[in-house]
Amino acid sequence: MSVSQRIPRDQRRRFRTGRPCLDFTHTGGDGPYAVWELLHTPEDVALYVGGLLDVELSVVDADVAALKPLRAALTNAARGAARGIPPSDADVAVINTVAATPPLVPRLADGRVVLTPGTLPQALSTLARDAIDLFSSPLRDRVRVCAAEDCGLLFVDASRPGLRRWCSMERCGDRAKKRKARAG
Repeated sequence: MSVSQRIPRDQRRRFRTGRPCLDFTHTGGDGPYAVWELLHTPEDVALYVGGLLDVELSVVDADVAALKPLRAALTNAARGAARGIPPSDADVAVINTVAATPPLVPRLADGRVVLTPGTLPQALSTLARDAIDLFSSPLRDRVRVCAAEDCGLLFVDASRPGLRRWCSMERCGDRAKKRKARAG
């Protein structure tokens, strides 16, 4: 069973953005995002962050608090990108600082990339590097917030015309179409 399959089924829909750095933002946060917090213990962090990257992680108590500045910086940068606003200097500094740590080591196994088990600081570096790749590419202009009134998840619109509105056609898109059909 892959690590990502260990994430409870009812939580998995949060983690289908197309980018691990955006998936990480959906694990909770401060302020309005506190209600969605999933990362309370080292075991939670190993489960969810390990699941995002499909890797086994070793996590200690101090790691739980240490991940919050990166998650906040990524959330700010991604939500800003969805509105066409570049990331703040403070958020860029946090992302760059975390990316300077050695990342998880990729290896080739059965024709695919597999990450070698590691520590949470290595996983955070991997997520920060994914964010640098995303926010320095044309895809930064394709970061979106789901248009469903009751959702708000981030995603990368990889559709050819760039007109995708929902995080998932199977859930939010289908529900919106059903509401429209009932109202119309």
